[in-house]
Amino acid sequence: MKQSGTRKIVNDPVYGFITLSGELLLEITEHRYFQRLRRISQLGLTHLVYPGAVHTRFLHALGSMHLMKQAIDVLKEKGHHITDQEQEGALLAILLHDVGHGPFSHALEKSIITGVSHEELSALFFEKLNAEYGGRLATARAIFNGTYPKKYLHQLVASQLDVDRLDFLKRDSFFSGVSEGVVGSERIIKMLEVADDELVVEAKGIYSIEKFIVARRLMYWQVYMHKTVLSAEYLLMNILKRAKQLLREGQHIDAPAPLSKFMRHDFGKEDLRDNPSLLEAFAAIDDFDILSAIKSWCHADDNLLRLLSNNLVNRRLYKTEMQNEPFSNTRLANLLQKAQNKYHLTKQEAQYLVFSGKAQNHAYNPVSDNIKIILKSGSVIDITQASEQINTVGITKIVYKYFLCYPKNLI
Repeated sequence: MKQSGTRKIVNDPVYGFITLSGELLLEITEHRYFQRLRRISQLGLTHLVYPGAVHTRFLHALGSMHLMKQAIDVLKEKGHHITDQEQEGALLAILLHDVGHGPFSHALEKSIITGVSHEELSALFFEKLNAEYGGRLATARAIFNGTYPKKYLHQLVASQLDVDRLDFLKRDSFFSGVSEGVVGSERIIKMLEVADDELVVEAKGIYSIEKFIVARRLMYWQVYMHKTVLSAEYLLMNILKRAKQLLREGQHIDAPAPLSKFMRHDFGKEDLRDNPSLLEAFAAIDDFDILSAIKSWCHADDNLLRLLSNNLVNRRLYKTEMQNEPFSNTRLANLLQKAQNKYHLTKQEAQYLVFSGKAQNHAYNPVSDNIKIILKSGSVIDITQASEQINTVGITKIVYKYFLCYPKNLI
């Protein structure tokens, strides 16, 4: 970063130069909670499939903030009054929208803290930061939580057409090399408008929105829910699950102190809110803690933990099959028995190596925060009504795919 007074310039590989300005915004970017996002991968273990996908939540947050500034400038040019305080609040809200992500982003979201989403954790960090800065983040916090009077500002942070999604689709496409995810974010932002306090898109932006929805659908199957990515992320989850089980049985497991704290106990949202030291402990955990622990577990006394850890470190990923129907219990039982025999495991232990599940893709939900188009007449309709290209049934339907993972040497 190049800094001058209350202004910084960041050279972003996707957008070029990004400008950060304002004393409070610059202070927040230097805060340890935000700097931690440099050590949180944006796409978990996707780099094991797409080697270039090694970008971070830190970079995504800066990119989202850049798009937020562009969106606010467009709305101001169209005559909507947004105060300097509201602009600062919106920029801070999007800058910190992912601050609650744990190591490897979504891959371990339910493994370290159960029953608490990263959005809820981000809200807790907002509370703490707002108190730390004497209430100066009150507007940002209200915009993030959706309680600020101007609804469209929250929609820019979290909706089906927010700057978060505009950035991650373009950024994830750039770093993974999957061109299907490229979206015309600049064109979409230029077409944004506000009607009845809701974010809408001008009719001439329909084609860009169509491409945005299709790109999101394609990216889910090609990148986010790629079968080998699923295999790697479930392997990672099972490693943490096994280590946690052994630790709670009283066995010695090497792990950094903050990580060990969460492996020993199941903390909930109230625990983190009532005990500030727990939130600090969570903020001390990043990708490097998990990786260093797993590398040490490659030499663990427990045969299963050692096997799982070595599989991940050396990229010995599972064979993964995907289909539109659930896999039969007979097939699963047969593979479990083979794993038991080959690796000398109990049936329960074999389930760490052989398992099935389902992935889902919901490209567009017309019921929740739908994308609205404003026609020249001034009337507002849903994108599925305005578009001639979008297959309403296909795009709005939740698509499920079932997967089965097992070691390649079982067949």
